[in-house]
Parts: sequence; structure tokens; C-alpha cells
Amino acid sequence: MRIDLHTHSTASDGTDTPAELVANAAAAGLDVVALTDHDTVGGHKQAIDALPEGLTLVTGAELSCRVDGVGMHLLAYLFDPADAELERARELVRDDRVPRAREMVRKLRALDVPITWDQVARIAGDGSVGRPHVAAALVELGVVPTVSDAFTPDWLGNGGRAYAEKHEFDPFEAVRLVKAAGGVAVFAHPGAVKRGAVVPESTIAALAEAGLDGIEVDHMDHDESTRARLRGLARELGLLTTGSSDYHGSRKTVELGAYTTDPEIYGEITRRATGAFPVPGAGGAVRR
Repeated sequence: MRIDLHTHSTASDGTDTPAELVANAAAAGLDVVALTDHDTVGGHKQAIDALPEGLTLVTGAELSCRVDGVGMHLLAYLFDPADAELERARELVRDDRVPRAREMVRKLRALDVPITWDQVARIAGDGSVGRPHVAAALVELGVVPTVSDAFTPDWLGNGGRAYAEKHEFDPFEAVRLVKAAGGVAVFAHPGAVKRGAVVPESTIAALAEAGLDGIEVDHMDHDESTRARLRGLARELGLLTTGSSDYHGSRKTVELGAYTTDPEIYGEITRRATGAFPVPGAGGAVRR
């Protein structure tokens, strides 16, 4: 089984529609794919409706969090999408995305970058606007060569010249809400230092005590030494370890299935979840 538990569609900041994403996941030889758009479940229905035979969909979301001034992302899997408390909290984050993106545009213009809000809005389309859309505008303008190059202190990286804060989850509250909604909580790319400051291991340990289920280890933003360190930390804390592409379509160079999760870990995630079931494509089977 080939299992990729972190992807994005046009419902947030990917370039594939949800239907295209599941088709591309099947074409890439995946058996299981998770759709984890930023702070939204808006792409789930389209992905489910288009799910091809033999591919299983794990529903989820990537929650924007901040602790002690450091941003982090929490992957929430198989939670009840109708849970009112978690939906209200996600809505607060989504509502602040447009003012935040507008503030980044203002800061960039103050740096003599000829970016406009209309350009960013066009790139975002119907998706939940975010930094990657602003980054894509910088690529269009020739300011940076790739989206990843925009996520630096010079531009949009945490604390960067054009960075702007937004309302975000407290990660301890996010873990509580995800677990209360029957979901499974995994810390996304915890060692991605090139994106900016990362939370210390002491915070990961505290989150583990608060109910965090796992950490994403095999990721394009982790080098081999970081992966080895995170595996050791996971063993110490009794956390699951996952691997994922963090696929964004053409917005990033990484391909679907570039990094994958062990089938036994996937099985444990589905066993722990009570809010939702994985969705099998026609002829598939729910694996629990």
C-alpha cells in the first residue's frame, strides 16, 4: 500500500481541483490519499464524488496554529466535519485570511514590489486565500523563482519583511477540539527550519501529553538528520510517525506519493478515529 496523508486542492492553496487531485493520486499509484486543505473541508464532497476505483480518501484539514509566537500546522484526520465547536474555531481562522493577505500585499508594495490585491485574488480563485497565493504572485512578477523561495525572512517567512499575522489556533486547544470531534492529530513538518522558527521539542512533548497522536517525519522540508532526530523523539514520546508529500499541484515541485506513511501507522490512525471513516472509491474497501 502507498499512502500519502498530506495534500492540498483548490479549496485552499493547491492547483488541482479536489476531483483532479484524487484522479492524479490514483494515476500516481496511491492506494490512500488524505485531502488536508488549510482550515477547510470545502473540497471533501467533490473529492468523494470523483473518487476513482481502488483509491481510499482520508478526510482531514491542516489547522493553522501558533504557540509562543511560533507558527505551526496541525494535520487533523477523520474528525466529524459537523462538529460545531471545531467548525466555529476553523471559521475564525478562515475569516482572518483575507485581511492578512491584504496586509501582506500592503507590506510588499511598501517594499516596491508591484503586487496588487486583484492579482492575489485571481490566483486564489475560490480557494481559501493564504500565503502561497501571495507567494505565487511574487513568482509571476519575477521577484522570486519559486513559491518556496518566497517563504524566507526576506519576504513571507515567519517574521519576514512582508509577513503578517492572522488569527490562529492555540495548538493545545486545537488538539483538544480535534480529539473531541473524534479525529486524530498529527504535527505537520515540525522540523521545517527553512520556513522559519520551529517549536522546541519541549512543546512537542507537552502536546503529546495533551493528546497529540503523531508527528510528520518524512517530508520534503526535513533532511535526513532531522528525520532521524524526529523518529527518536517520537519513540521517546510514544508518537506515531507519518510521511507525506504536502502536495500542492504545480505550486510546488514535490509529486504525489514522494513521501508515504507506513500501512501499520495508517491502520492505527484509522483505529483511533471515531469522527469519520475513510471513504473507499468504487470497488475499494475501508481499511481499519
